[in-house]
This record gives sequence, structure tokens and C-alpha cells, in this order.
Amino acid sequence: MSQTTIGSYGPWAAGVVGREVGAFSLRSGRFADVEDWRQRARERVWELLAPPMLAETPRPTVEWAGAYEGLYAERLSWQLPWGPRTEAVFLKPEQAAGKLPGILALHDHGGMKYFGWRKIAQVDGDIHPLIRQHRDEDYGGLAWANEIARRGFAVLAHDTFPFASRRVRIADCLPPVQRGVADPGPEERPEEVVAYNRWAADHENIMAKALFCAGTTWPGVYLKEDQAALSILCSRNDVDPERIGCGGLSGGGMRTVFLAGLDDRIRSCFCAGFFTTWLDLLLYKNWTHTWMTYTPLLPRDLDFAEILGLRAPRSTLVLNCTEDPLFTLSEVDLGGQILKDVYDRAGDPDAFRLSLYPGGHKLDAPMQEEAFIWLEESLK
Repeated sequence: MSQTTIGSYGPWAAGVVGREVGAFSLRSGRFADVEDWRQRARERVWELLAPPMLAETPRPTVEWAGAYEGLYAERLSWQLPWGPRTEAVFLKPEQAAGKLPGILALHDHGGMKYFGWRKIAQVDGDIHPLIRQHRDEDYGGLAWANEIARRGFAVLAHDTFPFASRRVRIADCLPPVQRGVADPGPEERPEEVVAYNRWAADHENIMAKALFCAGTTWPGVYLKEDQAALSILCSRNDVDPERIGCGGLSGGGMRTVFLAGLDDRIRSCFCAGFFTTWLDLLLYKNWTHTWMTYTPLLPRDLDFAEILGLRAPRSTLVLNCTEDPLFTLSEVDLGGQILKDVYDRAGDPDAFRLSLYPGGHKLDAPMQEEAFIWLEESLK
């Protein structure tokens, strides 16, 4: 018997889901056409996500506005019904006029819950050393939200639950949960931030239990938060709501799968460094991933790639790397075959592309270039 992340229970657990086509898969033969499948499968996914209620779009407050390296920038905040205020940044070319195509830039997880949008966007010359290191390792040293804004897009990057402004404050937790760790001070000393990130990684287990007890799911929460940010972006008078894209790396790619798969306002997207099958996560790679990935019972109905397929035939680019330790390459390929089949049945196979790059987990400059061209061609 081959080794699995759950030992000898692996074959049994794999048999529960198996390679059988899910009950709400387009491949099941249960649906009259792609539109019938999309409607019914989306209803099922929303049911399982059990998202919290968000009755109306929050009103953003502009905290600061100015220019930075050829871009017009705003620092924004808004209040959701749960948790502290959300902080965000908006970027567009400084001399831009009229309505621009919009991009919702989704930050990664990266084991760095102390930071959110600051990992991928920049509005001043102050770069925290941990962010600089993170960008060098994962983004080719670039703040990719700024890079795509310079190409004529209006870009919104926001913190999502539970990162940065939306993070859990240790001081608000019960003493046994604090475990002797303190929140970082205003100086954001690297050693304090590292200690917080370690604490937050362990706290995921507690948060996941709490969300399940609350009758919701982790994807359900951040999806509603991402949709609120999307509504704010679409409501701006300098943004064309008919030309909206999104994308991100890693945790941002995971968020792209759910947001782009379930919200038709996303006309084009790129998902980088988060694409595989549920069986890969079950048997081999769950130890490398966050609790933010999982929705109970969903693997019986749709494979992971099919969530993103719910947007077919809208424009979809998937970017992965051949040596990415977070995924099994054969399962990435299988996910690509599943998604290709969905797009073939939707009648526009050219609207989907899976591109593989050498190397590990990243969204470096060449990958960004492909993503940006993809969004330009589909939204401009």
C-alpha cells in the first residue's frame, strides 16, 4: 500500500469520493445543457458554502488619495457586519480618463496573515522587509497589482478574512488561546510579525471548528467578503462594470476559483498556483494547505476544477508550476482535462488555457505577463 497523509486510512477515504463523477458534475449526464448544469450546480455549491448574510454593499471611505509612481491611488476602508474594518487600495493610471476595465486583485495566503493587500500592491516607498522577501520569492520582486494598473486597468486590492486589517487580534482571544503570544506593535518588528504568523497558522484549527459550529464555512465567509469588494469596484464611476476580471496566486488563486466560478460579474480571470483535484488534497497534499480550502460534502458533487468550470464559457486562465510542492502534477493535468471538457461542451474551448511553467510555487514576471495579456485581450 502506498503512503498517504492519513496512513492506512487513505485507500478507504479515497474510495468514499473515488474517481466517480460527482452528482452535480456536467459529466454526470444528468443535465439538459450547460446552462441547466450551471444553474443547478451553483445552487448546490451555495447551499454547501452556507455563507453569512450580507444584505447590502458596504459604503467605502476614502482615507487617503494621491499619486505614486505614475498611478492615482486611494486607501479605502469599509465596515462589514462582522469583524474589524476592511482596508483596501485602489489604483489606476494617473492620467486615465473615462471608465476603465477593472481588476479585483486577490492577495495570497503565504502563511502571512499579518499582511493582506500590502503583499501585492504599493502606494508609498515603505516596504516591510518581510513583504520585500515575500515578493522576491513569489512575485519576481513585483507588486503585481501596480504592474497591471499601469497597463490601463482600475485595480482594487483588499484584505480578506482573516488577514491584515481583517485578522484576529490575539488580545481579543481567551488567555489559553493566546499561548503567551502578543499582537505586533505599531513598529511591526519582523520578529513580532513572524511570531504572529506562527500563532495565526495554529489558530486556523480553532477558527475552522468555530466556523463549522456557526453553521458556515471558510470559503463561504471570504467569498462574501470578496463579493462585497467586487460590488465596490463595480460601483465606481471610473470603472466599467461590464469589463471586470480577477486573479491571484496561491490563496488568491483559491479565492479566484470560488469567486469567478460563482459570480458572473467576473468576465475574465487567472488562477495561479491553486489548481488540482480533491483526491490530490485528500491523499497527498492536504498537509500543505490551509483550512480555507475546504467545504464539507462538496467533493461528492463537484471536483475542485469544476467549481471554476461553472463560469464556462467565460475567459479563464490557469497558471501552475511543474515543481510546485503544493500539488501533484498529474492531478493538475487531470484538473486541466476536466476543465477542458467543460469548455468544449460549453462551445468555446479557446476561452480556457492551462499553462505550466518550470519551478516552484510562484507568480513571477513571465507568468504575470501571460496573465496580463490574457486579461487585456478579454477585457479591453
